[in-house]
Amino acid sequence: MVKTDNPVIILQNAREDLLSEIGQSKLKKRTAGVVPVFAHVKHKRNFKRFTHRGLDKVELEFGLHSLAHNIGKKSA
Repeated sequence: MVKTDNPVIILQNAREDLLSEIGQSKLKKRTAGVVPVFAHVKHKRNFKRFTHRGLDKVELEFGLHSLAHNIGKKSA
């Protein structure tokens, strides 16, 4: 692998890394994403927008939604 700032070479190196056996095994471990969690919170819990303003309040509100999601998973 060559260290460079050239974006084309960086992409080639990344592609080679992902297509290697080690890269494929690491990629398989990452297949479980967080997208289904967000989809579930939005659809099943009818969460469309935050009701509070400010980063601290939004983080708290999202944390409560996450907590409710995790409790629902544990109780099911």
